[in-house]
Amino acid sequence: MIYLPPLRRLLLPAILFLAIAVFYRSSFNASSLPSFILHSPPPPPEGIRISVSDVQPKLFPTVNVTESHLIPSSKFYYDLYESSKHSNTTWKPRKPIDQPSLNILWQCPVQANRFTNHIRIPVIVRNITQIPPQPLKPETRVFWNPTIISLPYWAENQYLVVSRIVTAGHHQENVMCEANVCYVGPGEDAKLGEKPCTEDDLKLLGPAGGMRCASTPIALNVPPTPAEQCYGKYGTYVDVPGFHDPRVFWSGKGEPLMMVNTQYACFGLWMIDLRTLHPPLQDLLASSPTHPSLGPLKSYPTLTELTRNPPETRSLIEKNWLLFFPSTGESYIHYDLSHPKNTSARGRTFAKLLGNGFTTANLTDPLELPCLLDTDATETDEAKKGGTWHQATNSLSLILCERKDPHCRPSPDNTVFFAVIHRKFPNYLDLPLRYERHFMVWSASPPFSMLGISQHPILMANETASGWTESQNWDDDPTNAAAVAHARMHNSTSEPYGGKEYWAYFTYTVSIAYAWARTGMEEAGEKNVGFLDDEVVLGIGIDDKGQGFARARAKDLVQCLRACPGRGLGSDDTLQA
Repeated sequence: MIYLPPLRRLLLPAILFLAIAVFYRSSFNASSLPSFILHSPPPPPEGIRISVSDVQPKLFPTVNVTESHLIPSSKFYYDLYESSKHSNTTWKPRKPIDQPSLNILWQCPVQANRFTNHIRIPVIVRNITQIPPQPLKPETRVFWNPTIISLPYWAENQYLVVSRIVTAGHHQENVMCEANVCYVGPGEDAKLGEKPCTEDDLKLLGPAGGMRCASTPIALNVPPTPAEQCYGKYGTYVDVPGFHDPRVFWSGKGEPLMMVNTQYACFGLWMIDLRTLHPPLQDLLASSPTHPSLGPLKSYPTLTELTRNPPETRSLIEKNWLLFFPSTGESYIHYDLSHPKNTSARGRTFAKLLGNGFTTANLTDPLELPCLLDTDATETDEAKKGGTWHQATNSLSLILCERKDPHCRPSPDNTVFFAVIHRKFPNYLDLPLRYERHFMVWSASPPFSMLGISQHPILMANETASGWTESQNWDDDPTNAAAVAHARMHNSTSEPYGGKEYWAYFTYTVSIAYAWARTGMEEAGEKNVGFLDDEVVLGIGIDDKGQGFARARAKDLVQCLRACPGRGLGSDDTLQA
């Protein structure tokens, strides 16, 4: 027989347990638990958190900070060496611009246009059409601002394209399709996986061919979000449903992500995994022939707000943030560029994502000097004055050697991130006159210092820049320049003097992605990393009513940079870094 002791024998242990529980709860600081995180939080970045108000302005110039910083260890900035004059140990600044692996960034083999200051890359912008083969019905919608990623090598199609639809302004609408590129001519320059253009392709894409949806585009719908602080001139935005300015890209883990602008304070940035919106992507990533798996876990299975820390640094309108991924399990948000006029603007700011959209405080080196230049005071060409800088695309990781080089090995010294930034110029109505395309490059290792920015705006071979005449735009084309000179000699006074005309009023670069199947065997987690001889596909919006793409080698995009000034104690005491 089983003997059960009387319940009173358990009374004393129960009282002791209750007393211990009460003492534990009363002395435990619950605020130390991270919100929404059910596991131990990751260790914070090295360094301490300080308030900017507690330090001398000479030491920490406030042009580069928000309210506070997480300061990385000084080992990220300095090398230790023994002074020849003193026995004590001293610090000296690193000089990354002297690293041989970065030399390719400063080389400038192309001469800039003497009027517009642009340099041209010998590739053209080609068209994109959302009309698939054998469409179910006539297509009358107008598509613009494409954001593009390449699909894994085992996919049936090459690319995934998300485009905005031109609407009357009462709502926002975006669609997605899988697409392929066709080529024109005998095919000597055709890329892996491309097919010759059909007559139907050329009818829709034009004589240069281009990219075409393989099936009817599908609408992308995400849950609505509240607009809590839209007032004044932004008050009408509350009544415009739908998201806008989508950016699609691969994470370091191989997740197909989409960042969108939708309501928050007024507008904010939110993230979602595309597999949630388009389940066939889940099946695709789970069917790798070389690495069988269920695909990477979703970091953003539902629409997730991306935040700033501290919250009071948020603006009513937040746009054009970009993410970068130093390793498989790490991600950072790059919020703002440094301000060229040293005003009270935020300056360069970025932070590490901790999970669920939450971030650290600003991690920018507080001694990093602004890399953007204010040239308005010395500029004599009125067409080059009044531009403002904006981030534009996602980022990619780049190893500064060629894939075909057997001695090329990735290392912290030769790995960088790059992205497109725009300098936006308005017309007399304060509407966009042109977006100048520049590339910015920063280190892929902490503290992720800015390294360089394009010296000259970059045009593709068939692009033009508003603000100058046709003949000035094409002055860097020797054949066109000769034709113009000949026409002028014969007293022709009409632009374009028998030469090339304008191609578009303005273009806007929306996305960058490494081209499809560069090696033929790359996994989704490798989509963000490339080499100098890899090709990059740029998604380009045309005049807010059209779309195109260009494909160029990475080394052609990041050439001819101006080195950033690095760290310093102020304008009178600058340390190159």
